[in-house]
Amino acid sequence: MTEIDEDPSHPTRPGGRGPTTATTAPPLLPRDELADFSTDRRVLVLSGMAVAIGVAAALVAYALVWLIAVITNLAYYQTFSSHFVSPAGNRLGFWAVLIPVVGGLVIGLMARYGSEKIRGHGIPEALEAILIGRSRVEPRVAVLKPISSAISIGTGGPFGAEGPIIMTGGAVGSLIAQLFHLSSAERKTLLVAGAAAGMAAIFATPLAAVLLAVELLLFEWKPRSFIPVAVASVIAAVLRVPLLGAGPIFPVPGHAPLGVGTLAIAVAVGLAAGLASGLLTTLVYAFEDLFTKLPVHWMWWPILGGLAVGLGGLLDPRVLGVGYDTIQDLLAGHLAGFSAVSLLILKAVVWSVALGSGTSGGVLAPLLIMGGALGALESSLIPVGDAGLWATVSMAAMMGGTMRSPLTAILFTVELTHDWNLLPALLVGAVVAHGATVLLLRRSILTEKVARHGHHLVREYSVDPFEVHRVGEVMDRGVVTIPATMTVADLSARIAAGDPALTGRQGIPIVDEGGELVGIITRSDLMRAMEAEGGREATVLAAGTRDLVVGYPDELIRDAVSRMLGHDIGRLPIVDRHDHRRLLGYLGRAGVMRARVRIYEEENLRERGSAKEHPEPHQ
Repeated sequence: MTEIDEDPSHPTRPGGRGPTTATTAPPLLPRDELADFSTDRRVLVLSGMAVAIGVAAALVAYALVWLIAVITNLAYYQTFSSHFVSPAGNRLGFWAVLIPVVGGLVIGLMARYGSEKIRGHGIPEALEAILIGRSRVEPRVAVLKPISSAISIGTGGPFGAEGPIIMTGGAVGSLIAQLFHLSSAERKTLLVAGAAAGMAAIFATPLAAVLLAVELLLFEWKPRSFIPVAVASVIAAVLRVPLLGAGPIFPVPGHAPLGVGTLAIAVAVGLAAGLASGLLTTLVYAFEDLFTKLPVHWMWWPILGGLAVGLGGLLDPRVLGVGYDTIQDLLAGHLAGFSAVSLLILKAVVWSVALGSGTSGGVLAPLLIMGGALGALESSLIPVGDAGLWATVSMAAMMGGTMRSPLTAILFTVELTHDWNLLPALLVGAVVAHGATVLLLRRSILTEKVARHGHHLVREYSVDPFEVHRVGEVMDRGVVTIPATMTVADLSARIAAGDPALTGRQGIPIVDEGGELVGIITRSDLMRAMEAEGGREATVLAAGTRDLVVGYPDELIRDAVSRMLGHDIGRLPIVDRHDHRRLLGYLGRAGVMRARVRIYEEENLRERGSAKEHPEPHQ
């Protein structure tokens, strides 16, 4: 255990500056000072910055959409236009196969000589920036990521724009944050604010963008981060209207309220989507593993991915590009039967190969297409509802299962269509799919990429017991003390004799004749005193320390542990708030761990009986 008294110049050390009497304690506060949240006025500063980030992300989203449209028109129709068109309508014939190949070559060169961080989905890269990069993103990534993604999608890549804009928006937020003196947690908040703003601007889905931040990127549920993220998302959504038009981007005729039978069928649809999600995740990383076995540099892999895209586009042009027109057809129920089968299989294979090759693009829009195609195919076997209904439910389920963000998937689908009557069915389908993938796969398609880079994510949010329990609930009340007049030799002899009251104690409080706390002595103090000349005859108070760091029984364990870390000590005497010499208890490692033990028992101890048989522990 780390001791505070490792410093030989400590004022209580033999040969130091002499004994002092002082107590380091938190300010004397009323007992009701504890609040529900730890957020302070810094949230207002971050929210002000989030306004600028929302504006910047909306402009970046507009630029990305404009660039994708221009590249698509140039590549497939040899015209310079920013009017958004699908590459599926091209008349190039077999020559169209070469366009994704050329796009793959350009992306490979950009990744090799620009930044390797432009490769991939976009969201895993944002996660890694948060986890290991202290939420700092390089400026060149903010420039190269949208350009490479526009080239990839514009030359037929079967991806969505959401992954790149999430990474780019996050980069913008990070760059703005780096202009100011902020903590790593505050930079994370602004990075995620930029990511959510980018998604809100692309899809006109501000609520889903905030939920994505909470479910996937923030790793916390606190007002200090939630509020700035929501501000940026709303600003971006508002600016989207003059820049890209108002939502919903996939309007459909509203369905009638659903019955119980329809919701029961949604369970089966969600389960099928969950199984398909697991298969897609496995397929993507199977192709990635195959590419790693090729005897060529990874710079050339996107060319092979582009070749697969081109050949898939020959068989079914609808697999090319972002496929927003295809999503609209699926939602409207215009695709079913063989068309849905062809789209589902080819899109899955082409997308998996291209993504496994390390090119730049997102996963969200392809998941909507594949989920919609699966639902449209299933609709021919379902006696109720239409193809559009089950395509919509399956879209949400596929997204919720594959990304393991079910709430985001549900609200995202509703915001895309404004069909609020489908909300119960979307909830059922997404939750069932999410449950299936959680049980079948260790990680999602997003976190698997992070894990392959040697990092581990925990997607389960829970309240830290240190944030809930107070020191008085876990402290040792039977405190063993020693008198201030005891000599170092006497204490050493008692410990050597195996005195059970002192065995295993790393720190022992010292009291005066009246039983009041005056100091503490640790094992390190004792050893130094025994080795010092004349140290054996010194009193324990002279060998120990009077400069005490203490805690209160009514404060949170979090605050006490923070004080331990801040002073580099492993224990705290617990005293009365109004009388720091009145010793009430002792908090060491064992006490801190008791809070963890409570959580362990709540999770793993199974018992039966009434509340009277198992009363709450005394607090």
